[in-house]
Amino acid sequence: MILFIKLFLAHLLGDFLLQPNSCVTHKTEKKQKSIYLYVHSILHGLLAWLLVFEKDFLLFAVFVTVSHGFIDLAKLQFQTENSKRSWFLFDQILHLLVLAVVVIWYQNSKIIVFPEIQNHLWIIGTSVIFLTKPTSILIKNIISIWTPDDNSNADHSLQNAGNYIGILERLFILCFILTGHFEATGFLLGAKSIFRFGDLRMARDRKLTEYVLIGTLISFGIAIGIGLLAQFFIQNFSVYFLD
Repeated sequence: MILFIKLFLAHLLGDFLLQPNSCVTHKTEKKQKSIYLYVHSILHGLLAWLLVFEKDFLLFAVFVTVSHGFIDLAKLQFQTENSKRSWFLFDQILHLLVLAVVVIWYQNSKIIVFPEIQNHLWIIGTSVIFLTKPTSILIKNIISIWTPDDNSNADHSLQNAGNYIGILERLFILCFILTGHFEATGFLLGAKSIFRFGDLRMARDRKLTEYVLIGTLISFGIAIGIGLLAQFFIQNFSVYFLD
């Protein structure tokens, strides 16, 4: 399980934190002619090898590189403007399936209990990374079909403030759950409701209010789910795949 978490962390870093929007745009326009497609794929393999940091894993890192490139190329070739959301989700699922295959292939899926604090740090670190930009992009794709057409109030808000608020609240929730203060999550949701939905009620924009409410509940739901999952692995076991 720890090997998968390391590979998942490498995927989060390569696909979200270390991939600027300009590279995504260039790949979308140029497809297989974009140099960023190949740099991006090599980066994934390099990150996977560096985080695992085992000599025998080098061949598997090459497999991660090649498979990632083919999956991304397929998405670029077949997605349309209307199917980008679906292809994003399908693309991420395929990448995770490849990582699962690599774990089983590399370590023959022999499971034993391997409780170490180092493994706990991998779990917490991956949870933190996932709840930042990757979750923001995931939520954006999920609620994109309901995005309000009217952006007249955009000038009255700090740039990207909503995104950073969402990241901070998810990290707070993770911290609350891991430290055994689950009740503080309700306090956080209540505090946000007072400040955020009070403004929306004054604006009398029902569509915008529902849009923000859906996004907030999805954000809280994902954070609670990841927090509980991380807590489960930390408190009960860390499974490790060995030869």
